[in-house]
Amino acid sequence: MDTDFLLLLKMKQGDEDAFGQFVHKYYGEILKYCGYHCFDSEYAMDLTQETFLRFFENLSGYRYRGKTKNYLYTIAGNLCKNYYKKKKEAVMDQEGLEEKAGAADPFEDGVLSQMDMAAALETLPDEFREVVILYYFQQLKLSEIADVLNIGLPLVKYRLRQAKKQLKALFEGEM
Repeated sequence: MDTDFLLLLKMKQGDEDAFGQFVHKYYGEILKYCGYHCFDSEYAMDLTQETFLRFFENLSGYRYRGKTKNYLYTIAGNLCKNYYKKKKEAVMDQEGLEEKAGAADPFEDGVLSQMDMAAALETLPDEFREVVILYYFQQLKLSEIADVLNIGLPLVKYRLRQAKKQLKALFEGEM
């Protein structure tokens, strides 16, 4: 039997150890995912904890279909989208912030700094950014991304190609 199915069954029966095992199994992946979205480690931890809280709040109505990790990514993705909305509202209030971010050298020893990567990802439309994060940072396969986002594989490939083009144009323009 699938370990997720057994853990979910035990959690629905109130087994506290099963909750701990479940969180331990997925916490690192979800934290990494949230971290790539917000680049603030404390806020990423908050988003990760909120992801698990929302999952557990709705556990009684959750039906296992073999895609528990995808469901966690969906919850985390929605929380991250809300984070972006709040962040964009705050940035609009601060003048000149984009000019300061653009002045920094985008490469440090051949690797993008975390701040530059955050700025680059924020230039992408939400649907492109999501595919880039899942593919490059979470290292999901294209078919897994299609499942997580509930879209077709050709659309995933299209979004990834378009995101690459936009990022390439952005970095070539800065050099």
